Amino acid sequence: MEPSNELTANQSLELISRMISEAKGRVQANSFYYLLWGWVILLANLGMFTLNRVGFERPYLVWLITIPAWILSLAWGFRHRSAARTSTHFERVSTALWVSLGVVIFTLVIFGYQINFQLGPIILMISAIPTFTSGVILKFRPLIIGGVLFWIAGIVSFILPREFQPLVGAVAIACCYLVPGYMLKNRRD
Repeated sequence: MEPSNELTANQSLELISRMISEAKGRVQANSFYYLLWGWVILLANLGMFTLNRVGFERPYLVWLITIPAWILSLAWGFRHRSAARTSTHFERVSTALWVSLGVVIFTLVIFGYQINFQLGPIILMISAIPTFTSGVILKFRPLIIGGVLFWIAGIVSFILPREFQPLVGAVAIACCYLVPGYMLKNRRD
């Protein structure tokens, strides 16, 4: 007699339940990125606004706090990716979206002098794409709304004087990364 490779109905349901639980756990683990980057970018925006107000010559230097955040993000991603045996389609798409955003932002920073470092509105607008798309994929309305709010914040930033753009960025990050990040972290499906 050959052993049967077929699963019983109970085994199938148990396997599906385990896979869904694992996927939910991975999605909640993604809240780490929203929270990390939300706080780092919020602090950088507020720091830049404050340093501008007090007349600091190079207020943009506050953005150097993103370097440790990049290192932490890469370490976190590597650690959790190697712990997971498989990756879902969402995880692959999500990684591609966020890596694309990182490459675009890095390119903008390098060549920002060509547009007089008017980066805030542009970065807000492009941040909408992976935020909105992740919300659609996850079927998580706070991220969808966050993506739309990023677009609105980008438009508002284009209209406001340059000195107030970091404040718009801080509010946008709080609404579009931190609020959804905490909601995602505490999500109970």
